[in-house]
Amino acid sequence: MAYDQNNIFAKILRGEIPCNKIYEDDYVLAFHDIAPKAKVHILVIPKGEYTDIVDFGVNGSADELKGFYSAVAKIAAEQGLTQDGFRSIANTGSFGGQEVPHYHIHLLGGERIGPMTSL
Repeated sequence: MAYDQNNIFAKILRGEIPCNKIYEDDYVLAFHDIAPKAKVHILVIPKGEYTDIVDFGVNGSADELKGFYSAVAKIAAEQGLTQDGFRSIANTGSFGGQEVPHYHIHLLGGERIGPMTSL
């Protein structure tokens, strides 16, 4: 899958669409999901053009990988999610339920999260 530079997260990164930002550094932008599935629902996206977790893992630089996952840990701690726990989800491809073709992690918490799937 080729990266679509007009996906909503690319537009957010370029400042064309606003977001409720909670964290930003050289590698990531994190913001509240506009349709939260839990009391706390944060999206963490890399600033690079990666379609999914596989693309990011294969093509991201060591600095991008470290920066991204370090930021995820920092954001979870700053948002008070680490004490009671949280769920991190990276949907990948159509079978995985990925809706935006820009790699992102959902951080869900602030309450007990239900079962993994409803299959």
